[in-house]
Amino acid sequence: MKSVTTYLLCLFIALNLTTHAFAQQGLVRGKIITEDRQGVAGASIRVKNSSRGGTTGTDGSFSIAVQGKETLILSAVGYETKEVDVTSGQTLEVLLTKNVQTMEEVVVTALGIKREKRQLTYSTQEVKGDVLTATKEPNVLNAMTGRVSGVQITSSTGAPGSSSRIVIRGTSSLLGENQALIVLDGVPINNDETGNVGPGAGTSRLADIDPSIIESINVLKGSAASALYGSRAARGVVMITTKTGGAFKKPQISFTSQVSFEKPILPELQNKYAQGENGVYFNGDTRKTSAVWGPRMDTLRVNGAPVYNRNPMEDFFQTGKTFTNTLNAAGGSDKSNYFFSYSYLSQEGTVPQTDFKRHTAFAKFNTKLSNKISNSFQFSYTSSLNNRVPEGYDLVSPLWTVYTAPFSYNPRPALDANGNQRVFRFSRNNPYWVLDNVQNDSRINRFIPVTTFTYNPTDWLSITERLGADIYAEQAKYFEAPSNTLVTPGTIRDRNNNFRQFNHDLIIEGRKNIGKNWNVSVLLGNNILSTYSQTTQIEGTGLTIANFNNVSNSSRQLSTESNSLQRKVGFYAQSNIEYKRLLNLSLTGRYDGSSVLSEEENFYPYGSASAGFIFSELLSAKAIDFGKLRVSYSSVGNDNIGPYSLNTPFFTAGNFPFGGQTGFLLSGNLGNSTLRNEKTNEVEVGLEMRFLKNRIGFEASYFNRKHLDLLTSNIPISSATGYNSTTLNAGDMTNKGFELLLTGMVARSNKFTWETVVNFTKIKNEVTRIYKDQPSLNIGQTFAFVGQPYGVIHNAGYRRNAEGRILIDANGLPIVGPNQNIGNIQPDWLAGITNNIRYGGWGLSFFFDVKKGGDVLNSDDRYGFFYGTPKVTEEREPRIVPGISIVDNKENTRVVSAVSHYQRLNLIYESVVQDVSYVKLRNVSLSYTFPKSMLVKTPFETASLNATGRNLWIHAPNFTGADPEVSSYGSSNGSQGVYGYSVPTSRSYNFTLSVSFK
Repeated sequence: MKSVTTYLLCLFIALNLTTHAFAQQGLVRGKIITEDRQGVAGASIRVKNSSRGGTTGTDGSFSIAVQGKETLILSAVGYETKEVDVTSGQTLEVLLTKNVQTMEEVVVTALGIKREKRQLTYSTQEVKGDVLTATKEPNVLNAMTGRVSGVQITSSTGAPGSSSRIVIRGTSSLLGENQALIVLDGVPINNDETGNVGPGAGTSRLADIDPSIIESINVLKGSAASALYGSRAARGVVMITTKTGGAFKKPQISFTSQVSFEKPILPELQNKYAQGENGVYFNGDTRKTSAVWGPRMDTLRVNGAPVYNRNPMEDFFQTGKTFTNTLNAAGGSDKSNYFFSYSYLSQEGTVPQTDFKRHTAFAKFNTKLSNKISNSFQFSYTSSLNNRVPEGYDLVSPLWTVYTAPFSYNPRPALDANGNQRVFRFSRNNPYWVLDNVQNDSRINRFIPVTTFTYNPTDWLSITERLGADIYAEQAKYFEAPSNTLVTPGTIRDRNNNFRQFNHDLIIEGRKNIGKNWNVSVLLGNNILSTYSQTTQIEGTGLTIANFNNVSNSSRQLSTESNSLQRKVGFYAQSNIEYKRLLNLSLTGRYDGSSVLSEEENFYPYGSASAGFIFSELLSAKAIDFGKLRVSYSSVGNDNIGPYSLNTPFFTAGNFPFGGQTGFLLSGNLGNSTLRNEKTNEVEVGLEMRFLKNRIGFEASYFNRKHLDLLTSNIPISSATGYNSTTLNAGDMTNKGFELLLTGMVARSNKFTWETVVNFTKIKNEVTRIYKDQPSLNIGQTFAFVGQPYGVIHNAGYRRNAEGRILIDANGLPIVGPNQNIGNIQPDWLAGITNNIRYGGWGLSFFFDVKKGGDVLNSDDRYGFFYGTPKVTEEREPRIVPGISIVDNKENTRVVSAVSHYQRLNLIYESVVQDVSYVKLRNVSLSYTFPKSMLVKTPFETASLNATGRNLWIHAPNFTGADPEVSSYGSSNGSQGVYGYSVPTSRSYNFTLSVSFK
């Protein structure tokens, strides 16, 4: 505490000394604007022939100390530099004009190297940090949903801290990793889903990153863009660049506080009929049943009073609340700059007693150690706690009971007078008992340090050494009290995950102008990556002492441990040649070695060649501001398989330890010592154009990706070998797609602007080979079939005749057919539409997210058909099921009851495969920035208010659940395409106050 007090005192003194120093000089105030009179944020202001300087605020305003009459140098990326003579006390407005030669924005590419976007010969798309924070999403991935062409992001559930899945340019592996590589300031970081020690999804580790520290995210889509990043980058890269303090910037402290209210989006249920069977009422206490096929509730009386009639979901779920407070400090001089951030997020879930709490601290220092050596050091620390309930159709899940409970039964209190659970049916716990007696929580501490040294022996040569690490420790605990209802003895499960990843890059880069026409850059580098993970777990069953969730409170314990170490080494090179700002050629090559592949083939080369032709340089027509045609070809290697697949490991045998002895068995998956790298070959063609002084622009890309020799585990083999399966280079897949990005300035005047951004993605995926003549492969919830898109829903369908008509049995009910292909999870296309409107200090943005096609298996409805709870079961008149009767091969005329019909549909999975096309008004934000004149007599430099709504409107005409976007069981391959008893997503309302201090 003493050190903290001392630090704060020093900071206070330093700030006062700085203020005093400025007070000794005269001030020049002003504002830097563009041709459309918009403020230029982050522009540089420097006093000529001095080290004094600063940067403009968000509205382009600035103030700077001068001594009498001096000259200011004003500059900003993409604008002409301007010198202005000023005098102490003067107020001015300076117009900066676009620089045609430097108008292209600078983006961060592979290895954290910055380049002008005009020079790129492949497709990337950037999302600014302010766009991410405007969405008010705690998870960075969810904030990107629908905003980047070629990218599909899927949430798992609406639980606090739930995982999300990101796939770029389509699925690329059968059973291996399909998600993009995440890179933070040049260093790869982990995004595994962890914490799921009970039924349901866990947390994807990108949730540890605070969105407020992000300057921008650049998505490298194709292999040509990401080839330098090695094997894992074959699936695309999400490049996260964090904020820095500005040069010549006085210390500035800013504070943001926000509160959100989350209202769960619930599916419609039938509320006309009570619990019971064949129209007979069951009260749930003395007569129990899972069926809700009882009498109508509007006429039902119990002891002369109307029957209890309340929506069990509305009673169980609550309004969630999220509080976020963020404190930032930034500043700098010509020699160094700094950025500090601390944020605390507290999210109370819509399920009682669930939450996600996250402390994040971030610091970055940039320093010029000498005229030729500079250093950057940053440190990120996250401490989080996540409490969740079991999800899915596991017997212990309270959601299964809540979603299928009758309106006529009151589940509270959870216990009767004898201390036993009150349940309306057998084999399900009371959901309120579960809240108090089943816990699933995880605690994590994560460190991500990065340091970079750059040596510039000459003005054209740089040598960079970057060292980074990603280290986290997670403690997860699952506690399930004994249940007489389920006849379970109680379980305690303690799991510790330790993850350590170390990354080192040595990069030598030379950039040189040769004559007037040539610009050449050459890069050479070496990468070493080491990844270690350890998981230890002890599980105890048979609990004896109530309310004591220590694993020693169990009659039997079983402990397990697994650990893995994987190393990679890579050597890479890149050359870029530019001729007359007209032609660009880029060549990359990399030679990787991986410890998970065969010793004979663990080193493999790959690379790319791409070119860009900026044809607008040859045009005199002013209507075309920029035009570029680009083409690329890449062949990228990948080692997409877990460690030790070369060997056949042992695992703990069942019923052991026994008699004090341990026992192990060989895995049923046979190791394969001949595994080699898989390969992705990609051709990409793109066109970029801008018109009418950059008011209209578009970028279109076509790509054709072939994934070959896919590393695939669990390939079935003959049981005569003594094993069930093995791992092989077995499988090929293709992705062909089209991406489009449109930008347009709808209106622009002195005070009013309206900008629109539209993105569109269409990808056609096909599995072209599995292994020899094997037609399919089980992925988990879905399948891969040769000749079909990845993610086929294969299960019981209707039996049909040769003409495709449904066959009806002698009882008038559809016949359950064999397992067949009844759906596919791949969407036809995706789109996003963003509108940003500003008038003076007011800002309005709204974002539509659109998805066409793609199927899910709605398990809520499938089980609900048996119980009688979905909204559609409200229509209970007898009916004739359309189809052909097998009795006479004629149109069916047999009348059946509603309960018989729906309980038959419960057996036919095809009846609940639903198209999840949707249109979402995903985000609406209204903001107001207070003018400077209102803040003169306040301690604030800037102040703004913001109100944001998420998921305000959803149109999904073919889906009967709540939110068609979720995939209930997490981010893994085998969890996709199923909607079943998960925490619902929410419609949320956020209010934010942001201030910065003078």
